[in-house]
Amino acid sequence: MRCLMGAPWAIRIADEVPLSLTAIVTGTAWALPDGAPPLPLHPGDVVIARGAEHWTVADAATTPVTAIIGPGQECSAPDGRRLTEEYDLGIRSWGNSREPDTVMLTGSYLLDGEVSGRLLRALPPLCVVSEAELGSPLIPLLDAEIVRSAPGQDAVLDRLLDLLLIAALRAWFSRPESAAPGWYAAQGDPVVGPALRAMQGEPARPWTVAELARRALVSRAALARRFTGLVGEPPMTFLTRWRLALAADLLADPGATLETVARQVGYSTPFALSTAFKREYGVSPSGYRQRARLPS
Repeated sequence: MRCLMGAPWAIRIADEVPLSLTAIVTGTAWALPDGAPPLPLHPGDVVIARGAEHWTVADAATTPVTAIIGPGQECSAPDGRRLTEEYDLGIRSWGNSREPDTVMLTGSYLLDGEVSGRLLRALPPLCVVSEAELGSPLIPLLDAEIVRSAPGQDAVLDRLLDLLLIAALRAWFSRPESAAPGWYAAQGDPVVGPALRAMQGEPARPWTVAELARRALVSRAALARRFTGLVGEPPMTFLTRWRLALAADLLADPGATLETVARQVGYSTPFALSTAFKREYGVSPSGYRQRARLPS
């Protein structure tokens, strides 16, 4: 969505989606996390908001809330008056002004996956990546594409949003203080990196430490020692947890059978997957699938 806002304005984000991005195209704003200092926003900056915690974005840190974004992207005034139609400004555009002081782009991810969660759980609830850190032309491109109406445009926008998220996460985790997960930081290691990419790229393959060591051009002992030191767990333990995270995400598809999922993630039988899955998540695959479908 393209948000066009004229001062004074303050939008309370209470949609409770698992993950959202807000990018500043023009003008300035403030990100106001609850219980934390305000964060200034400038053109090219990206806000990553993770989890269901509410926060506010505004033209100034002291501006009272003028609009609230609730679940389902419903927009209302603080007094409860519906604003969704009133703020409609055309193709994927929304806001209180056709001559805005600030233009923002927003996008949300509605599903909370286990694979993505392995990385996203290392983020604070709200973080800001500056234009200098991002170093990417994606925001102007996304701004130009978001107002286009063409066949396949939603797919184009989804991919651009994914690229922006990847660029923002890469920039955030490049900070020394970011506490990136060990497996993420180890991707660039000349020994551990090839082993990680092999397991992540072909999770169903019957990997052994010996074969992974051959990929990395080191001995089994050297790979196991370096992998455990950088990632925080042995190669086969990582592989098991990666496979089960993939299985959890695949189970979100109601058409996927347990047998199909087991085969895709490298388990010989549904029973073998079910046993490992319950050991990892404390619930059977069918129980996990049912829980994932419950409204939050």
